[in-house]
Amino acid sequence: MKKLKEIPIFKSLKEEEEFWSTHDSTEYINYSKVELGFLPELKPSSKTISIRLPESLVDAIKILANKQDIPYQSMLKILLADKVRERLNLKNRKWRAA
Repeated sequence: MKKLKEIPIFKSLKEEEEFWSTHDSTEYINYSKVELGFLPELKPSSKTISIRLPESLVDAIKILANKQDIPYQSMLKILLADKVRERLNLKNRKWRAA
């Protein structure tokens, strides 16, 4: 592997944007060591989807949501996010189920 160049210190965001628009980042960053990052403070964009669920499952989600005094669609997002984290072994990462 070739030696990486040192990333300069930028005086402004504009200067940094101009630099990266004219330079190849692979000369400065080893992407094989990059880890997946989460930005929990950013409001994620959402996408509307249509999904068919058994009525009994929707009713159960509504009961859980009612017990926590939150909308049932928010409850569904929380449950999905928890399960996805679990399946991806990201138990210590926080996702906002907006």
